[in-house]
Amino acid sequence: MVRKRDNRLVPIKYTSREFDTIKNDLVEHAKRYYPDSFQDFNEAGVGSLLLDTVAYVGDILSFYTDFQANESFLPTALEYDNIIKLGKQMGYKFRGNPASVGTAAFFVVVPVSSTGVGPDTRYMPILRKGSQFRTAENVGFILDEDINFADSNNQIIVAQVDDTSGSPTSYAVKAYGTVVSGELTRDIVNVPGYQKLLRIKLSSNRVTEVISVVDREGHTYYEVDNLSQNTIYKPVTNRNSDTDKVGAIMRPFVVPRRFVMEQDKRNQTYLQFGFGSETELKTESILDPRTVTLQRNGKNYVTDPSFDPTRLTETDKLGISPANTSLTIIYRTNTRNNVNVATGRLTKASRPIIDFKNVTELNQATTRTVRQSIEVNNESPIIGDVSTPSSEELKRRIYDNFATQNRAVTKLDYVSTIYSMPPQFGAIKRAMVVRDDDSFKRNLNIYVIAEGANGKLTQANTNLKRNVKTWLNRNRMINDTIDILNARILNISIDFAIVADQETNKFDILASCITKIQEKFAVLPDIGEAFYITDIYKVINDVDGVVDTKRVTVKQKTGARYSDLGFNIRDNMSPDGRYFIIPEDVIVEIKFPLEDIKGAIL
Repeated sequence: MVRKRDNRLVPIKYTSREFDTIKNDLVEHAKRYYPDSFQDFNEAGVGSLLLDTVAYVGDILSFYTDFQANESFLPTALEYDNIIKLGKQMGYKFRGNPASVGTAAFFVVVPVSSTGVGPDTRYMPILRKGSQFRTAENVGFILDEDINFADSNNQIIVAQVDDTSGSPTSYAVKAYGTVVSGELTRDIVNVPGYQKLLRIKLSSNRVTEVISVVDREGHTYYEVDNLSQNTIYKPVTNRNSDTDKVGAIMRPFVVPRRFVMEQDKRNQTYLQFGFGSETELKTESILDPRTVTLQRNGKNYVTDPSFDPTRLTETDKLGISPANTSLTIIYRTNTRNNVNVATGRLTKASRPIIDFKNVTELNQATTRTVRQSIEVNNESPIIGDVSTPSSEELKRRIYDNFATQNRAVTKLDYVSTIYSMPPQFGAIKRAMVVRDDDSFKRNLNIYVIAEGANGKLTQANTNLKRNVKTWLNRNRMINDTIDILNARILNISIDFAIVADQETNKFDILASCITKIQEKFAVLPDIGEAFYITDIYKVINDVDGVVDTKRVTVKQKTGARYSDLGFNIRDNMSPDGRYFIIPEDVIVEIKFPLEDIKGAIL
């Protein structure tokens, strides 16, 4: 391209983008068009300073132009927050604070009955949902269901006996209940006036679930997947539950007051409301089939519109935005970054909520003793929290989530749906879907693995697998049957030998090789993914100072600290020795990289 200057055609180069090329073009331009007025090309001169400054500014502008272009597209984006925003455009919901969920055992001591035979059932309390407990590391947990110690399925043993007669004086009752990580937090937010698309930031970090949002007038706002969704399902008490054994009936409700929860990498949580106002609220709360949005009256033809079952009434306001009121927001937050708990660590009853039937007829001193006797312990690990996915892993989840389109048909659809499970139900570290060839139906075996309190792989507990199955039932094909199974863990060690350059420090080279291998396997493989030994050769050979890699040996690790999987690496090795085959329900893990990766210099 050329530009006129003093009736001269001056060529302008737009291909120079970095400091050196821009400066060379400036020097050439000055020598050609200003030979008499500009001759200061000495590197220590003021003229060179001016040229360096212009080239410096041009280099920075070129960098940010490239950076801006790269960050505008998901395949080339590097900034984590930008990846989240691009994923949001594609319908992916980032949840950065998954909860851990599990089963805990609860104990209470009740006095003996007046007859001296068995416990006094009047003093068997009900431990209410919302009771709070803590671990030895001060990780908070909340009881997710009511526990009735009078249930006949509970275990009862003698707790204390009379020293003289040997007769029981009290009994210990053991019951089980589901607990979820976190503690309840309350925010009160004043909303002075009407504002379209109101956005509220919650004060606490590590939010896992918004429990309730109620305004000053008592109106409830409901969380939905997206603001265009205006229908939810709520349980209604079934009066015929004694005959049909159904405790509640699910009914669709139209919710004009609704919001969506959004999160970012910095653990900040926002509530996004619509832009409708109270004056426009005319929709009934109970869904009437006559109001379903299939507008075909007065037409002599029938179209075939795409019907969204979550949007059963026509609206263009995306919900009501609160105005001239105050919102009371109750939500659950994790108390630590990692809320997975090992066996036997949940031991403190911080705020138990205990009720008695007919408490006015009971002895207050005895009820006080029963309240103080409550104890808790987890007999199995409580898991579900996973570490934040890497940038590449997050991109992969966004791609797969976009392809699912709120339905699960292919294997990737199922895996993506599992990864998008709301954090209050826990999280799965890896999942793999396998068709069950032995089944006459379309049965799918879904192998899952979770992350333990120490950041290592562990098998998912029953509650987490139950939540996964319930979550998949929303989007699975109607003729698919699902079995959620635990994946098995193959712990391995890597031993290698290299030849190093004689002019380099051998200890530094060996440490660099081990570090590169650790970085390579920091990202876990998929379940059933083959293990390529050639990848280790490549990683080591790319280290500066390594002349050649002589040997790489992969062995299975067994023992008390490792899994007990029976697997023979040699029998599953490929004929050329480049990789070994992993069964479809097995995942490879280097559990202790500092111990299980060793090398030597020949």
